[in-house]
Amino acid sequence: MAISIYVGNLPWSATEDSVRDLFSAHGEALSVKLISDRETGRARGFGFVEMNEDDARNAIAALNGVEFEGRALRVNQAEEKRPAPRRW
Repeated sequence: MAISIYVGNLPWSATEDSVRDLFSAHGEALSVKLISDRETGRARGFGFVEMNEDDARNAIAALNGVEFEGRALRVNQAEEKRPAPRRW
């Protein structure tokens, strides 16, 4: 089963390939998605990596707080997206 991992405090210079390389040391990164601003296209400093369960737990334990390109990463299991509250 694949687990989605939240990766925060990414430097603006991070690319999907550089994040994939970082996580690949702890198992296979099934997918990497960095989030960018819809209007400007500029990176927002966070993203998501999908890995199988065992690899994900190892990567979270190994990479949370690790410095990556000058920034201390925040790495944890992503929470399920909650539906937005309805506005009447």
